Parts: sequence; C-alpha cells; structure tokens
Amino acid sequence: MNQELNSSFVKRISDTSWHQPAPRLDWAQSLEAGEVLHFNGLPFAIAQSEERLFTDNLLAPKSRNLSLDSRGVLKGFQGPEDLKVDLSSFILRFRGLANDLVNSAFPRYCEEIRIAPTSFRPKEVESRKQSVRADDRRLHVDAFPSRPNYGERILRVFLNINPNGKPRVWRIGEPFEDIANRFIPGIKKYSYWKAKALNTIQVTKSLRSEYDHLMLGIHDAMKQNDAYQKSSPQLTYEFAPHSVWLCFSDQTAHAAMSGQFMMEQTYHLPVSSLYNPSSSPLAVLERLTHKELI
Repeated sequence: MNQELNSSFVKRISDTSWHQPAPRLDWAQSLEAGEVLHFNGLPFAIAQSEERLFTDNLLAPKSRNLSLDSRGVLKGFQGPEDLKVDLSSFILRFRGLANDLVNSAFPRYCEEIRIAPTSFRPKEVESRKQSVRADDRRLHVDAFPSRPNYGERILRVFLNINPNGKPRVWRIGEPFEDIANRFIPGIKKYSYWKAKALNTIQVTKSLRSEYDHLMLGIHDAMKQNDAYQKSSPQLTYEFAPHSVWLCFSDQTAHAAMSGQFMMEQTYHLPVSSLYNPSSSPLAVLERLTHKELI
C-alpha cells in the first residue's frame, strides 16, 4: 500500500486567460517548490477541420510522438501533405499560447530561456511497451543519459486535448529532497574518466558532470525499484480534458499512467533565472553532498 501524499502538491488555478497582466510570483513559488500548477479554465479551441488529427495513424513507425522544432519542421509524421500542414499549425498554436503563459507569468525565466520542440502525443499511454528505464508509467524525475544539462531546469507545459472525455492520469511523488536523500547513498561514485570516455565515443553529447551523474542515478534507481514504485509517498491525480498543467519535471516526481492525445511544450532555463535558485535540484544535491557538482 502506498502512502498518500497531501493533495496540496497540486495547486489548482481557475483562470481563463493564457496571458497574465502581471508576474505571478505566487505561482513561481509553488512551481519552484516542486508543485504542479493545474489550470482548468484556459481555452484551446479545436476547429472542425482539426478533428481528423485525433488519430495515432499519423505517427511514423517507431515514433512516440509528433514534434515541431524551432524551424517549423514536423518530425515523427506520416500521412498526406494537407494533414501535415494542419497538424503543424495546430501544434504551433499551442506553442504560442504556452509561450504567452510562461512569458507573462514568469518574466524572469525569459531572460535566458530556451524553447525545445513542441509535441503532440496521440498515443495511448497504457499501450506503450518499454524497458523499465524508459517506462514513464514509473515514478521518476527527468534526466537523460545522452544529454547532460549541468543543472539546467526542465519546465514543461501540458494540455490534455482528449476529445472523448478521457483524463490524463498521473502519479505525483514525494519532494525531491526526500528522493535524493533516499537514493544518493546507493549511486556509484562519479568517475570523470568514465564520463570522458562516454563523451569520446559519443554516448553523451557533452561531458557528463557529477550533477548529471547523480540525476541519472536517481532517475534509474527510482524506476528500477519495484517496492518504491508501489509504497513510496505518492498521489494519483486526474487531469480532465481541457486541463493545462505545469511543472519542473527534473524536480517533480511523476508518472503518466493513462490517457491519450496531449500537447506538451518544454523549456530549458539556467538555475540563475529562477526566483528562488536554492530550491533547484542542483542546489539541493550540492547541499546534500557538500560539494560543487558542475
């Protein structure tokens, strides 16, 4: 039996405008503390001509989602050209709204923010067959084996656009510092020479820092621990259709359990852009290990 977390881990917000007239420092405080911001009134209209986009038949073989990069190039798509144009416009419209929300609510983030590709995820979560380390139905914090980020934050904006009334169901885990305290003792010691070798043979896109080593170790240890998945403090939460939610996915433990048809926008920003840099995973891990990690 798992330990149920307090529902305050999700901050529910009734707001009907993506554009905020002034910075929302209260939202930033919650977000940087590891909470999820859940908006249940932000509009996203779907035109009748766009209803035909709600199928996973548009996914190219072996693609998990459809994504639009910064140059407007659509990836992971298979299908006729007219659908490609409509889908690109559809994803681009969500990107614009997500950008407006982040820029207006958190202007400090925008000083050095980098926008990652925008994705449309038409596949049913429950149908995925993946290895334990890749299975996002298991509680984890985001860290990537090939892409060291040196403490850079990962902010994500999600939108459930399921046309059939189906919620996106998440599990949300315990605070990051509790997770780090639990798993750091079992992570192998960082080796600069191993990191250099992995970079030399291009397993990693840049040299893996000690911070990235610890984050990846935490990510893997969480996913590979069946007892932790079943009995750790956690909250099951449903995001109904038309819900928008935000979190720092490198800090907020999460697992996507079910749902289909979702939009997602990722942003990367340095710790220095936070309103409270001491809340970041980098700051937490440096306090716990008593050393600089990048």
